[in-house]
Amino acid sequence: MSLTSAATLATLDRTGPRRITDLAVSEGVTQPAMTVLVRVMEESGLVERRGDPSDRRVTLVCLTAAGASYVRARRQAGVDAYAQLIDELADDEVEALVAALPALLHLAELESLDREGSRQ
Repeated sequence: MSLTSAATLATLDRTGPRRITDLAVSEGVTQPAMTVLVRVMEESGLVERRGDPSDRRVTLVCLTAAGASYVRARRQAGVDAYAQLIDELADDEVEALVAALPALLHLAELESLDREGSRQ
């Protein structure tokens, strides 16, 4: 799976159903490229298209159960990989990581706010 496909699935998991145009903007690709990407993921059973209940002219891309399962499995694989690497660190290095966690969490919040601001 391409990085853009994985990122798109993660975006849908994080933000819920979205228009193809919104997904294209958030993932930094053209609308035609996102349309092709969505079609491939739809054929793979990872996403589906649904009508927007608030505007019948709009189609939303939604994560399927299989897509959500894929995102969870990918995230868990990342967690497991980092856990194995952290196990190889010295105690003082682990303590340094723990001390850095508040700053890292703040960076993640800022990035999320920045991403949300760029969608509006």
